[in-house]
Amino acid sequence: MKYVEQANSWEARAIRNTLFPFTDLEILSRRGAAVLERGEGPYVFDVHGRKFLDANSGLWNMVAGFGNSALAEAATRQFERLPGYHSFFGRIPDQAVALGEKLIEVSPFEAGKVFLCSSGSEANDTMVKILWLANGFEGFPHRRKILTRSGGYHGVTAVAASMTGKPYNRHFGLPLDGFIHLSCPHYWRFAEPGESEREFSRRLADELKDVIRREGAETIAGFFAEPVLGAGGVIPPPEGYFKLVAAILSEFEIPLIADEVICGFGRTGRIWGCESYGFKPDAIISSKNLTCGYFPLAAVILGDSLANRVQAASEGSDEFPHGFTASGHPVGCAVALEAIDLILNGGLLSNVKRLSPQFNQRMHEFAAHRHVGEVRVAGFMGALELVADKETRESFPSELKISERIAGACEDRGLICRPLGDSVILCPPFILSDLQLDELFDKLSLGIEDALSGIQT
Repeated sequence: MKYVEQANSWEARAIRNTLFPFTDLEILSRRGAAVLERGEGPYVFDVHGRKFLDANSGLWNMVAGFGNSALAEAATRQFERLPGYHSFFGRIPDQAVALGEKLIEVSPFEAGKVFLCSSGSEANDTMVKILWLANGFEGFPHRRKILTRSGGYHGVTAVAASMTGKPYNRHFGLPLDGFIHLSCPHYWRFAEPGESEREFSRRLADELKDVIRREGAETIAGFFAEPVLGAGGVIPPPEGYFKLVAAILSEFEIPLIADEVICGFGRTGRIWGCESYGFKPDAIISSKNLTCGYFPLAAVILGDSLANRVQAASEGSDEFPHGFTASGHPVGCAVALEAIDLILNGGLLSNVKRLSPQFNQRMHEFAAHRHVGEVRVAGFMGALELVADKETRESFPSELKISERIAGACEDRGLICRPLGDSVILCPPFILSDLQLDELFDKLSLGIEDALSGIQT
């Protein structure tokens, strides 16, 4: 008997009272929820004692694993000192001050300003408002349009969802007016026959220039881009892409904002994804790894130019008219300071660099699989795109829910991976050992074969 069928089971109670984000409800009804009780290192345990290697790092963010004592102790110390506060009215926790300094120090900027909030969605929303505020003060109230890419993900608030180039947002009547989605930079899927990566990048750059000219540069507030499309399926940029894009945006004086919610603090093997792909943005959005997932926190990190613009606009209205109750929460800031130290100085980033070649090798072993159309790797994250026909790149019928089948089969073997469209996504914790990395891929291989065994191909 399934746990979900037992009226008072944890699973039944969860389904009865919870709205599960981004969850296939038919599969939830069939398989039931996994109710987790504790974590240890890269593993989580459910209420029945079942053990899972979490190859998702929670939701990209639990990169220090579960049960990290240094992060827990940083939170405990701060809860005892100052358990909560805000950053309004000229009052600010000391830990928020220290974190702001640290973020500028490790950023690509020589100087700037930091705004703290609780999620990447809030941070992207804030960044758009900052651009609108500055443009309005400078006499350009119509400079409001926001450029992003199809397949990109920037959050779930009304503004951040409008930036997100995903079809499900149509159910909310989004995007709002003025949010423009350019082509998805996925070379394998969208390149024309015979087109090289550089030619593909040039075509997308030409599209950007055409859109700017069509809409009018004087109406565009900014261009937001993830260095690697994360929730779009771990899609690294094609060769030369960001160099071309950055040059066009500079020509038209349009700010480039790097959404580093997933890439930032080590996921690509560098502190920032923009470093890995050779471009310098005007601002950075950070979250997830910022606290290793141990506290909800995000940051808008402004380079000097944008910082000066928003400072002037704020002085013009006597205040910066924006903020959240938890902006600069002292516990979150204390955890973030410890997390940054763990990543940069405590061995996490060095372990990512050490394991990335092995991760890349194990990922590309699947390239020969009859139903793996593309292997994508960016630092310590990757994706396997499943196809029914490798030669034609034809996808499996949507009703098969192929990635969900694989994720379910892997879960049955004690591995958590993420289904995403036709792809299976991996973004392991930074603390993995060599043996645990092999465990991940061995279970993934078995899970794929389990899932495919019942399908006629």
